[in-house]
Formats: sequence, structure tokens, C-alpha cells
Amino acid sequence: MVEGLPSLLKGLGINVEILLGLISLGFVVGIIIAIVQVYGKKCFVWPAVAYEWFFRGVPELVLILLVFFGLRQFGVKITAFFAATLALGLRSSAYQSQIFRGAIQAVGHGQMLAALSLGMTRIQAIRYVILPQALRLAIPPWSNEFSSVLKDTTLAYAIGVEEILRRANYLRMRDYLITIPVFIIVALLFLVLTYAGNWTLGRLERRFRIPGFEVKGAREERL
Repeated sequence: MVEGLPSLLKGLGINVEILLGLISLGFVVGIIIAIVQVYGKKCFVWPAVAYEWFFRGVPELVLILLVFFGLRQFGVKITAFFAATLALGLRSSAYQSQIFRGAIQAVGHGQMLAALSLGMTRIQAIRYVILPQALRLAIPPWSNEFSSVLKDTTLAYAIGVEEILRRANYLRMRDYLITIPVFIIVALLFLVLTYAGNWTLGRLERRFRIPGFEVKGAREERL
């Protein structure tokens, strides 16, 4: 069992790499979708709403399979790692957009009007006035998203990514008697990683908190 621990830790490193990739993709796309929904014209708002509806409504595993096998069907060579990161990142962006939209709306339209009255363009106002405040408000619900997508990274197992769950299964097949201990270790490693991430985000929240404002987490809402 001890001999298998390095393999599990290496697999966990792959999960962390997927996490960093998908959370970054979701962050960038989520902010863009949120800005479009709040400040965009109607011809852009409806596609953004449809995007959210689709990626929030389709299960993560189905998205991973669609991206991995679907792109290959059209001749696009894509690795299992990148397919999982892309699929989970796009789904996360649909949830993160809800978080950022709520945060932007919490800032208040008066901030935008004040910035425009000072001669700023709309883009400058969003960049220098709205987003700095909105991102601070988004930290608490964003920590919930972090915890959710961390666990979602294990779904990459389905398309052959050598992440921790697949490595745990290899160990289990070699020695059936260690099945329970192996998965207990996997659970403990995820608990430690989740706690470390939430602790770090909690510190950021306390540092940048704006009293009197809060944003509900998108994952807390039922579809």
C-alpha cells in the first residue's frame, strides 16, 4: 500500500493540473458571458443565456465524452487531458458567469453612470471600476465553485486520463484486499486539497471583503 502512494500523488498532480486549467478557462469565459448579459445588446444576450442553459443542463461526463469523441469525429486530434479540461472548463464557465453576473449587479448601476460622467468609455468603466469591485464580491461563491470542480476532475478517468482515480483502480486490480484502504487514501487526499483551497480563498475573502455585500453561489441554485 505504501509503495502505491507515490503513484496516487502523481495522479493527484494530474487532477490539480486539470483543475487549474478548467478553473482558469471558466474564469475568463465566465467573466465575458457575465459582462455580455449585464451590459451587452439583446442580440448578444440571448446566445449567452443559451450557452449557460446548455452547459448547466448537460452532465459533466456527457460533455467530456462529446468533446473527446466529437472533435475526433471531425478529425481534430485532441488528448484526453485537454478534452477533459476543455469540457469541464466550459461547464464551469456557465456557473462562474452566474457568480460574476450577480457580483457585477451588486456593484450597482450608479457606479457605471459615475464612471461615464467622468469621461470613461464603457469598456474602461467595466475594467477599472466595475470588475475590481465585482471580483472581490465574487470570492465567497467562487470558493464553492472551486470545491465542486475539484471533485469533477475525477471524471477524466472515463476517457483514460491517468489521474488519481484511474491509478487507484490500477492498485486495486493488483491487490483486491487493498481496495478500501486505497479509496480511503484518495478521499483523504481530496479532503486535504479541498480544505487547503477553501482556507486560502477564505483568507482572500476576509482580506478583500466589502461589508454589506454578498453574492449567492451559482451552484447553490437548483436548475
